[in-house]
Amino acid sequence: MASQEIETLTAQLARLPGLGPRSARRAVLWLLKRRDTALSALVEALDAVREGLVECETCGNVDTSQPCGICADPRRDARSLCVVEEVADLWALDRSRLFAGRYHVLGGRLSALDGVGPEDLSIAALLGRVAAGGIDEVVLAMNATLEGQTTAHYIAERLEGSPVRVTQLAHGLPVGGELDYLDEGTLAQALRARRPVS
Repeated sequence: MASQEIETLTAQLARLPGLGPRSARRAVLWLLKRRDTALSALVEALDAVREGLVECETCGNVDTSQPCGICADPRRDARSLCVVEEVADLWALDRSRLFAGRYHVLGGRLSALDGVGPEDLSIAALLGRVAAGGIDEVVLAMNATLEGQTTAHYIAERLEGSPVRVTQLAHGLPVGGELDYLDEGTLAQALRARRPVS
């Protein structure tokens, strides 16, 4: 049986997404074996993030600088704005290095069942950024869920009449996907988004 402090550390790690109690125990044991190198470095990194973490006032990303590194990067195309539900979505898209513009994090998605309305998200800030000018395209990168698509539709309606082009990520068949393994929603979206064979 481990000490209370080690058990507490294991329990805290087990709360992280993707880690269960067994994985957390293995991680703790690995850290304890390398307490002078890995454990100290981890504690220092956690402290640095805890002390310096801020939410970007421009886009809603989390970083240790204000504005965040993406908003401050002059190489980014300020005319393209990609709207995402959460910071994790921003990080996933940016990791792909396929979008060279800027981002806007809503902080969630519309959900009547959960009581999340437009006023609970940063939709007003998004509309303000578009109204300020300098943006040619707004890319709606919502998740392919009912709530995500409802949110995208709501934003598209609010942007009607704006001098911006509103686009949305394509949804449908994944590369390498087999039809008999796909759910009905994915198949329906793929059929609706079909295009001519060139």
